[in-house]
Amino acid sequence: MSKYGEAFKYQRETNGLSQSELARKTGLSQQMISCWEAGKSLPNIDFCAQLADFYGISLDELVGRDHGREKDGR
Repeated sequence: MSKYGEAFKYQRETNGLSQSELARKTGLSQQMISCWEAGKSLPNIDFCAQLADFYGISLDELVGRDHGREKDGR
């Protein structure tokens, strides 16, 4: 689960935001953001979509998922 937390933190820091700034701009709680980044919990898909939309990126990018696939399609 920590891979997702690292990806969430990366996006926030890349956008030059503190957790409290992100919380204020998105309406999410700073405590939730902190838990997600620490890998203590995962956001539901609605929160993921909200964050991806806020950053202007895909859900794959938000969670740090590589877009490249192996030749066998996996």
